[in-house]
Formats: sequence, C-alpha cells, structure tokens
Amino acid sequence: MTDSGDKVRMKRIWAGVAALGLMAAAGAAVAAPAKPTPYWASISQDEARMRVGPSLDYPSNWVYRRRDLPVKVVQVLGQWRKVEDPDGVQGWMHVRLLSDTATAIVRVGEAPMRESASDGARTLFRAERGVVGRLSDCGGGWCAIDVHGQRGYAKASDLWGATDK
Repeated sequence: MTDSGDKVRMKRIWAGVAALGLMAAAGAAVAAPAKPTPYWASISQDEARMRVGPSLDYPSNWVYRRRDLPVKVVQVLGQWRKVEDPDGVQGWMHVRLLSDTATAIVRVGEAPMRESASDGARTLFRAERGVVGRLSDCGGGWCAIDVHGQRGYAKASDLWGATDK
C-alpha cells in the first residue's frame, strides 16, 4: 500500500476514535444523575407552557408569561420537569424553559426591602404581593433580592422561592 493509503486509513481510525469519544461524553451527560428533588428553578423564557404530561403530545394547561417566576421542581423525567408554581399548581415543563437562577416572589401584601438584613434597617422601597426578584444570598431569615436593579433585603418568610438555601 502507498503512503497516501496509510494516511487515509489513519484518518479514518482517528475519526472513529473521536466519534467514540463524543458518544461516550454524550452518554455520560445523559446518564448523569439529576439534582435530587425537590429543587428550585425559575422560568427562563418570556412564554412557557405547562403541560398535563411530560411530552409535547400533552395539552397545555397553563401558559406563563413571566420570566424569572420561581418554580419548585418536584419530579424529573428525561428532559421534562414536573414543577409546582407559587399557587401550588403542578404540571410538566421542558427543561429548556427553566433556569437555575434563584428567584422569589413576594407572598405578603407588601414587603419592606431594607438596607441590610435587619428589622431595624432603613426601608429602601416596598415590594407588593406578586413582585418577582432575583436572589443573591439567603441566610438568617433574610434574602438579598434584586428587583429590576433595585436591591434590598427582605424577610425570607415574606417570599416564596429559592429561600431555603
């Protein structure tokens, strides 16, 4: 055989080795264990459909138009997540509609957002029931929350979301 034949054979061998490596990596990613449930997530899209079952073949029972809304993931099935919303409604969402971004929603009539994690701290602003913000830290019964660029500390008991870290 000529040198060019050996080069072609070596290229094919290396291509096969590379393909096997990619398949092994993909298999490991699919086989990787999911987070233990329940865990917190948030809606990552401007519109997300909750379905009655874990497939596009199932009808939508809700359409959410609220990016960053916190949800609790209670079950995992392949690329589908059974989630619970702040009102206790459960259904299935595709994993691409969800994010690991920690968020929370105000569950009381009005929550004071304070300068520091203390009842005596100055109130910076007040967030009404239903306001959603991104959390950066929770501890000692308080959460640092960012509501569209306004930052403050809220009592964790006034929030529903990723507050049990």
